[in-house]
Amino acid sequence: MNKIRQLWRNIDFFSLRLRLTIGIAVVSALGNGSIAIWMSWKMQQILIDSHKNYVEQIAARLPRDVKLYSEMIPLETGLQKAIDNLTNTNTFLWVKNSNHKITAQSTNWHSLSDSTVAELMSTSEMPIKPEVYKVEQRYFVLCGSSLQVQGKVLGKLLIVQDITREQTMFLAMVQTLWIASILIIIVITVAIAYYVRRSLHPLRQLNQMTEVISAKDLAQAQLHIEHAPSEVKELAQTFNMLLSRLSQFWEQERQFVSNVSHELRTPLTIVHGYLQSVLRRQNNLTETQREALETAASEAEHTIRLLENLLDLARADSGYLHFHIEYCVLNDLVVEVVGMAKKYSERTIQIEDKIDFVEAKVDYDRLKQVLLNLIDNAIKYSEPDAPIILKLNQQENQAIIQVCDKGYGIPLQQQSRIFERFYRVDEARNHATGGSGLGLSIVKTLVEGMGGSVTVRSKLGEGSVFTVTLPI
Repeated sequence: MNKIRQLWRNIDFFSLRLRLTIGIAVVSALGNGSIAIWMSWKMQQILIDSHKNYVEQIAARLPRDVKLYSEMIPLETGLQKAIDNLTNTNTFLWVKNSNHKITAQSTNWHSLSDSTVAELMSTSEMPIKPEVYKVEQRYFVLCGSSLQVQGKVLGKLLIVQDITREQTMFLAMVQTLWIASILIIIVITVAIAYYVRRSLHPLRQLNQMTEVISAKDLAQAQLHIEHAPSEVKELAQTFNMLLSRLSQFWEQERQFVSNVSHELRTPLTIVHGYLQSVLRRQNNLTETQREALETAASEAEHTIRLLENLLDLARADSGYLHFHIEYCVLNDLVVEVVGMAKKYSERTIQIEDKIDFVEAKVDYDRLKQVLLNLIDNAIKYSEPDAPIILKLNQQENQAIIQVCDKGYGIPLQQQSRIFERFYRVDEARNHATGGSGLGLSIVKTLVEGMGGSVTVRSKLGEGSVFTVTLPI
């Protein structure tokens, strides 16, 4: 039952495959149903309607035969003789007078059981038109009419024909026909589902190919599908042209960011240097001038860091961000990073080493940049009296560094996006702290460039844990 429920949940009721399968199956069902109904009707005509016609012919012929015989022999004798002539193995006739007494009847009715004859005779109203009745597992065509000869009413004529064999055959054939129709519909539906699945396979291939294309692969990405319909091949060609245009736009954007960042960094560095020089000779400055220069120097420094981050990302996108990978003792690196962070912040930063010696293959300077970014991020988004904890551990062939804070936390729905460029969890808070939305993106780019990965685990009001995993 659980498997059926799981299968039911996995059905996509809006998929093209399901719609085509249901549509063609419904058309097939209507076609097969129509054929089955038509064949049932034709079989009824062949097996049943012929008996009804025969009964009607007897009802029309008997008065004429009785009239002919009555001209030569007494009426009662002629009536019996006419009934005997029209009686056969499966046909039975009775004539009742106005007192419901049988005045003449077929002599072969003894082939029927007494209970069957009693039930047939007890039928108060015989149909004028022949109808099929079921009596004790047997089928009969019944018809009743008034018997008149030369204007004299002799009684009521009852005609019964046993069609049990034909009716049983008819019902068996109808049942077989409908069972065969249902089986044919099931087989056709399964075949259609398989055919539709095979027909849509090129589209699934196209979907799978486009899913794995990233921004880095745009220039080399080409969709090519063998043994596909012409429409799908045309769609693949359209996708290829679209990817080519996206690649050109992406390259232009990267080049623009790289050029602008490079061109602006040099003059901003000069401006920042002059501002720092003026601030060092602040004896001739008023308090207002000094505060203005400090603000300008701080903003210039922030802009320089932003441009450096943009340059690093542009180099990474272009494949020009190089790493000097070597074996490093992470314990020493973590101690050095914590010492550097403490110089620029009065926060409490603690180190928890579970292993005295952890070595990994990394770029020493890049990893310092990663950890400083994560510590800076933890400082910005936690209370001033809350400690920052760095944990260093080793599991199998991986070194693990965790930066833990007791800050505000990150909403679950936003945790998957915090490593995107320029993404900010709280625009107002990031603006107040000077965040640009590039720090965690730089962290992810550098860690993955060293063959590692970075993840986050956070809960609102309890803080966040950033985990950097590196190969040993």
